[in-house]
Amino acid sequence: MKASGVVIDGLQYSAWSRTIFEQMHEGGLNAVHVTLAYHENTRETLTRFGEWNNRFEAYPDLIRPVYAPEDIHKAKEEGRVGIIFGAQNCSPIEDEIRLVEVMRRLGLMIMQLTYNNQSLLACGCYEDEDSGLTRFGKQVVREMNRVGMVIDMSHSAERSTLEAIDYSQQSVIISHANPSHFHPALRNKSDKVIDAIAANEGLVGFSLYPFHLKNGPQCTLDDFCDMVVWTGERLGIDRIGLGSDLCQAQPQSVLEWMRTGRWSKVMDYGEGSSSNAGWPDALSWFQDNSDFPTIARALAQRGFSTEELAKIMGGNWLDLLTRVASPQSAAAVDEPVP
Repeated sequence: MKASGVVIDGLQYSAWSRTIFEQMHEGGLNAVHVTLAYHENTRETLTRFGEWNNRFEAYPDLIRPVYAPEDIHKAKEEGRVGIIFGAQNCSPIEDEIRLVEVMRRLGLMIMQLTYNNQSLLACGCYEDEDSGLTRFGKQVVREMNRVGMVIDMSHSAERSTLEAIDYSQQSVIISHANPSHFHPALRNKSDKVIDAIAANEGLVGFSLYPFHLKNGPQCTLDDFCDMVVWTGERLGIDRIGLGSDLCQAQPQSVLEWMRTGRWSKVMDYGEGSSSNAGWPDALSWFQDNSDFPTIARALAQRGFSTEELAKIMGGNWLDLLTRVASPQSAAAVDEPVP
């Protein structure tokens, strides 16, 4: 069963290939938010853009870039998958606020304020103390609002997330994490946070990364659907979507780069246990992009209507990007408080 409308996955970082892009088509995807950078600085991020330009040249029958929300509609009309660029850290802007607009004009549509650690903007979810938004962070939040760059707090700590939601004049997202009500991973979000996202008219994208799910790789499709049903009832059907966090075919070296970057000489276990030092086994019911229809069928069997299913599978993502990922007029964004 394929949901009507658009189908959008809110986060992936796979070892990109024709095979994976073909699986996206098999799964009925119209757009995917891909990670452009984890710890890359400005210069390295430019290289990542260049690598994607190479992919668009190599696979023009399968993928196209998304620079504005309307490009998602174009991708569907063309029979291609739209690639939405995002950064899982603020490292691409380094310490210069002007680079927010530069990156957005290059195509960076979504940016996290932190990736697990304290950043120049806010605090990550693995730190012992959460100091909240920094002075620079408040400036960047308002600049992201102005230029149409979506604020993502997936890897941020609680106080920082709540302050970003409160300070932003645009909706904020959790692109790939789950309610801690179902599994208490450090990455997952409290009821207070997901309620704040709902009040902010933002979006929670359900992660399919096994370490974020009840019983890890043994999480059942029924358990996943239970989480979707509970969250939809709590937040409202318009506030939920998918953010699979699919990291298909990536080697161990990529996991180590994600976890340690340049800041540590030893493996960062993050969740407090060496049991997640490697990639988890895949879920039996979600192995790759071709399995998105499996989720749609299961949710339909749980009683979601065709209209509700269309929202969960991508319509809510399209709505949020349409509202947030376009530049605002000067009058629409107040001057940030120093």
